[in-house]
Amino acid sequence: MAGKRVLELFYDVVSPYSWLGFEVLCRYRCAWNMDVHLRPCFLGGIMNESGNQPPALVPSKGIYMLNDLQRLAKYFQVPLKEPKDFFEAVFKKGSLPAMRFVTAVEMEQPDFVEPVSREFWRRIWSTDEDITQPDSILCVAHEAGLHPAEAQRLLGITSAAEVKDQLKRTTAEALKYGSFGLPTIVAHVDDKPHMFFGSDRFELLADLLGEKWMGPVLPDQMSLL
Repeated sequence: MAGKRVLELFYDVVSPYSWLGFEVLCRYRCAWNMDVHLRPCFLGGIMNESGNQPPALVPSKGIYMLNDLQRLAKYFQVPLKEPKDFFEAVFKKGSLPAMRFVTAVEMEQPDFVEPVSREFWRRIWSTDEDITQPDSILCVAHEAGLHPAEAQRLLGITSAAEVKDQLKRTTAEALKYGSFGLPTIVAHVDDKPHMFFGSDRFELLADLLGEKWMGPVLPDQMSLL
C-alpha cells in the first residue's frame, strides 16, 4: 500500500465550519488513506492578519449563516445548534483560553487532541455552554478522558510562554499557506501543499487525491451516528 497522504487541518473550536471539516476528515482517514494532522490555531489572529471580516458582522450574511447551519447540521450529521447569545459566545468570549488549552494538549498529550477538540465544539456549538472559564475547560478535559490531575496540570501551563508561542506559530503557519479563515485544509501531494478553505470543498479534495467523495458520512458509518 502506498504511504499515507498527509493533510493538515488548521482549526479553531469557535468555528462551526471547522467542526464540520474536522468530523469529515476523521471519518475519511482510513477510506482515503490519510494521515490527518490536527493543527489548533487562533481564528482571531487569522482574521486580523489576513484583513478578513467575520461574515456574521454583515447582517444579511449573519442571518444566512445561522439558517444555513441548521441545514449543515442535518446534512453532515453533526449536532450543531446556534448559541442563544451568538455574539456573546463567539465575539465577546471567543476561544483564546480554549485554543491555548488544546495547544497545551497537543504539546503534552497529543493523543487527546481529537477528543478534547470535539468536546469543546460540543460544548459551545451543541449544548451552548461556556468554553473559556477554568471549570468549563476542566469539564471538557474530563469528557475527553483526561485524568483530572493531568487536566489541571495542562490548564496551569496554558499561560506559559511556550504554549502561547506554539499557538502563535501554528497560526502563522496557516497564514503562510494563504489562510484567511477556518477551517483551512492543506493537502500535501507530490511534495506540494494544496490549500482548501472551508468545509464545502471535499469534492475537489477527493479529486486531488484520486479518491471518491461519498458524502459527509460514509455508508458504513451511518449506523454509528
